[in-house]
Amino acid sequence: MEIPGRAAAAREMTVLRAISTMGQQSSSGEEGTMPVRFLCLAAICAVYSVMPAWAHHSHGNYDITKWTTMQGTVKEVHLLVPHSWIYLEVKDEKGEATTWALEATGPAGLQKVGIKRQDVLPGDTIKVRCHLLRDGESGCLLGFVTPTHGDLARGHGVEKDWDGGGGAGTPVPR
Repeated sequence: MEIPGRAAAAREMTVLRAISTMGQQSSSGEEGTMPVRFLCLAAICAVYSVMPAWAHHSHGNYDITKWTTMQGTVKEVHLLVPHSWIYLEVKDEKGEATTWALEATGPAGLQKVGIKRQDVLPGDTIKVRCHLLRDGESGCLLGFVTPTHGDLARGHGVEKDWDGGGGAGTPVPR
């Protein structure tokens, strides 16, 4: 098992070693290796600069094999980069409320699929289809939202994709 900080430290040491040897003469007295070292360093930096982006977009925290449907009242909407969030108050059979954190794509992804800022507002009721967190906490990877607030101009009754590309996993046919 790899220790999380250890790989980053090893990469940093590799880069620092490459930088510290740049411009030094080789044992044969040639300086022609500097452009090669520079290109190698540039390639290393390019590879390591995109590594966090690959790691970031994992849906591993969610069970994307199953869809869960719930309905409730929107408490907050945060359209942020890289992910937007809806906080939804859902009542159980006993009438006790739980606030769910629903993770969606960012504002650009929402805009791309036709979702506008005013489509879902705090106080609105909505129905959602999402993928639950694997750890059982009150959170979901948001797939689809259907506003049930009664305002046709803001999309009442129209299901829209809040994952920005069809949702993680395959939607259940309706």
